[in-house]
Amino acid sequence: MTGRGRSRPRPLWPRPGLRTTVSLAFAAMAALVAVLIGALGYHSAARLIRDDEGADFTAAVQAVHQQVGREMLFPGDFNGTGGLSEDLLRPIRVTSQSLGPDGEVLPGTARIDLRPTPEDRSLARSDDPGQTSSGLRRVHGDTYRVAVVSLGGGRGAVQIAQQLGPTEHLLATLRIRTGVSVAVVAVLAGGAGWLLARRITGRLVRLTDAAELVAASGRLDVPVPAAGTDEVGRLGRAFDRMLGRLATAKENQRRLVQDAGHELRTPLTSLRTNLSVLPGLDRLPPAEQAALMADLAEEARELTLLVEELVALAADRKADEEPTELVLAELVREAAAQARRRSGREITVDADDTVVTARPDALARAVGNLLDNAAKFDPAGTAPIEVVVRGRRVEVRDGGPGIDEADLSRVFDRFYRATAARSLPGSGLGLAIVHEVAGSHGGEAFAANRDGGGAVIGFTLGP
Repeated sequence: MTGRGRSRPRPLWPRPGLRTTVSLAFAAMAALVAVLIGALGYHSAARLIRDDEGADFTAAVQAVHQQVGREMLFPGDFNGTGGLSEDLLRPIRVTSQSLGPDGEVLPGTARIDLRPTPEDRSLARSDDPGQTSSGLRRVHGDTYRVAVVSLGGGRGAVQIAQQLGPTEHLLATLRIRTGVSVAVVAVLAGGAGWLLARRITGRLVRLTDAAELVAASGRLDVPVPAAGTDEVGRLGRAFDRMLGRLATAKENQRRLVQDAGHELRTPLTSLRTNLSVLPGLDRLPPAEQAALMADLAEEARELTLLVEELVALAADRKADEEPTELVLAELVREAAAQARRRSGREITVDADDTVVTARPDALARAVGNLLDNAAKFDPAGTAPIEVVVRGRRVEVRDGGPGIDEADLSRVFDRFYRATAARSLPGSGLGLAIVHEVAGSHGGEAFAANRDGGGAVIGFTLGP
């Protein structure tokens, strides 16, 4: 498949949830910090220990070197208790043994199995005192730091050795303990991250569960967690308001369908009745034929008007029409001119030059519905229909019988028709559309009776 129809490959492993992701991230960061601190701490400690032992060894070698340079010493001077080795070689794990003139270790001075090298024998036979050579040597799997100092005059030399194995073993133990500490810290951080993630994402998880329940069941009365003032709390409150608006819209849709079905039955029943008579139309007197055809035309017109108003009310065209800046008086005069052509009534317009930002088509339909309503309730046309525009307020005044006090609060309900208007044409949706248009512009619709007879019906626009 190509383009939009191309399907993405499914991952081999399901993606972890937010709680797991936060926990793993928290544990990874804690482990990284622990590794860095442990590595830096270990290297610092190892360097200090190694530098300290190296300084001890260097001090011991320098002490022997200085002593050999000041005095004439023999290999036996470093032999046994009380020898020079106890005074000069005090640092820990630093030992010495003497080499005779032939370069061999003197009996009784051997501390370790450190075999002389050709270089050691050469130093033992050297005439110059204080000549020194140093390096690392392996003895039975252990590492020693070794220095050989000549006594001069071919009298022999002194081997100074420092065992490095215990120090490296100590550092190895330190590495293991550091690694164990890092692992423990990572595990503890993972647990702490899980608890923290559970606390942070708990409301988000509950909100997700609520959304999935709404999507699966279609229910709009699902309780939504909306506590807190943070982003999750704001999201919960926004989702709760959205569900409330959806529930209201669903209820309005249900009522609209029920009311529309009820209102459509009357013209459809009349049409079916009249259509059943059509096969015998030629047997009816001419007067009855004309009345039947007029009745059919009127019912068809009423049905068409009802369907148009239902579509206008249900489609909610405000989403398709952008608000524009317009002069309210010009729009009202155009609507009045159309109403004059339809009804033949006299309509006067008294308007100022107020400029508003509104949806022109919706506003024109509201004004047209008000004019049609005024013409319908004053069919005799005893007085002109007056339209008054002041600021953001539009009033339509008629000279009809007025509105009963019991009906004033319900004239803008969908499909509501007062008792006195049941015999008049109309669907009961005209003023409901006026109410919808006014509300969508931030205003409201109003209705009242005029002093001396007639009604005043109109709307205001919000700022």
